Amino acid sequence: MILCLALFSSCSQKYFKNYAGRPYTDDKYKMPIQLIPGGIQCEFYDMGGEGVSFHDSDSTNLGSGVLNPADGSYLNEFRKHEAVDISYTKSGGIDDSPHNLIEPKMNQLYLGWTQPGEWTNYTVDVKRKGLYQIGLMYTANQKAEISLSINNKNKTGPLSIPSTYASADTIEWRQWHHWNSLESISLLELKKGKQVLTLRIVSTGQMNLDYLMFKRLD
Repeated sequence: MILCLALFSSCSQKYFKNYAGRPYTDDKYKMPIQLIPGGIQCEFYDMGGEGVSFHDSDSTNLGSGVLNPADGSYLNEFRKHEAVDISYTKSGGIDDSPHNLIEPKMNQLYLGWTQPGEWTNYTVDVKRKGLYQIGLMYTANQKAEISLSINNKNKTGPLSIPSTYASADTIEWRQWHHWNSLESISLLELKKGKQVLTLRIVSTGQMNLDYLMFKRLD
């Protein structure tokens, strides 16, 4: 499933004019807000529900509690009652296959089953204003497009995400598990302060999204 980002600036817009979402937190993940520069973990989208902090094409989390059986564990049940589809990287030739372009960390949560029109919001705190290079850790069964918004304003337009399909891999389901890292999918000028970032799936989908990396260019 995957990404739409909206940034809300507390200095200029009073935190996106009373945005109803709020940063994700739970008993294990206690970071009050995701920071820029740094990595924005896609599974830690805001709390607030359908139409507020995310939009998903159906009401079932196809990863947590379904693909990954509900067994009381943090990884298998992560946000299982929400519609955004979430899974995690697994060993045994699943996410650690020889067809990866880069090796992912194991037991790393990610968004999956992405479809066009889906989006997720992230409250972030930009520590320094400036021009940022945006990278992406992902898989893509087909060539796809995402976009990023700040304070509900599209700032990037469609961003092309190359397919990680590998014809040499004869295991068809593993075409969704070939990991790659893109150093720069876009450049974005950001203001300092608390904002809302929206990750939107524009076309095709068929991606797993681990994190967006924001690197300030001096």
